[in-house]
Amino acid sequence: MFSGAIVAIVTPFKDGKLDEEAFRGLIEFQIEQGIKGIVPCGTTGESATLSYEEHERVIDITVETVAGRVPVIAGTGSNSTQEAIKLTKHAKDAGVDGVLLITPYYNKPTQEGLFRHYEAIAKACDIPQILYNVPSRTGINMEYGTVVSLAKIDVVVGIKEASGNLVQCGRIIYNTPEDFVLLSGDDGLALPILSLGGKGVISVTANVLPSKVSRMVESFLSGDVAGARKLHYELLDINSVMFIETNPIPVKTALSMMGKIKEELRLPLCQMSDLNKQRLFDILKSHGVV
Repeated sequence: MFSGAIVAIVTPFKDGKLDEEAFRGLIEFQIEQGIKGIVPCGTTGESATLSYEEHERVIDITVETVAGRVPVIAGTGSNSTQEAIKLTKHAKDAGVDGVLLITPYYNKPTQEGLFRHYEAIAKACDIPQILYNVPSRTGINMEYGTVVSLAKIDVVVGIKEASGNLVQCGRIIYNTPEDFVLLSGDDGLALPILSLGGKGVISVTANVLPSKVSRMVESFLSGDVAGARKLHYELLDINSVMFIETNPIPVKTALSMMGKIKEELRLPLCQMSDLNKQRLFDILKSHGVV
């Protein structure tokens, strides 16, 4: 259902408010460059500091602007099960193709608690759902056994895996149905995860280089392993610099350098250090985007 390079798109701000014009421009840029899906309101979209109204507006704009050209997978997770259900119901009504549901953060639920959280959302919302495991952000790892159990629920169609644990990724792929999709949540591990049987990546780097990230994934999926490997190595430096400071600080800074958005983040995120900003600029220049 979902495969290829999918962008975890940023949320541009202007004078403290959502910059709707710039956001629509980013979506058009992504589609023109061959991206296979768009994820609004994820970690890269600064969902943690969006108001409910802004969250819903970002999703509405995405669906309207995309107009069915690629799938829209809206971030609707929360550390409150009821809030996640509320956001997911809105996303469904807005017309998204699926939702991305992060594991509850701060609460640190048990594996049984994780299962019940996702089960409750699945029962309340009949829409394709992708689990999202990112222990570095949430403080909890969703173990592969929990994922295998959740994969038996019809609407749970895949997982974005950002644990960095390739053994865990392999166990998920091996023990879930063939149509259950595992997507890399780490740009630098996209190719290794594809080699295990993953179907794509939800990418930060694609905000800046959507065409190259798309070609890397499509090359592998079409059987051109050597071509995919070449592109993987060409992306190494930019994949690394996208996380030189907390995401999405570097990627929003990069997009501002490219003239696509204003360099604006919401506290507690702040502007990059001058040293890291220069390093970022040099790498962007080497890729010909500034």
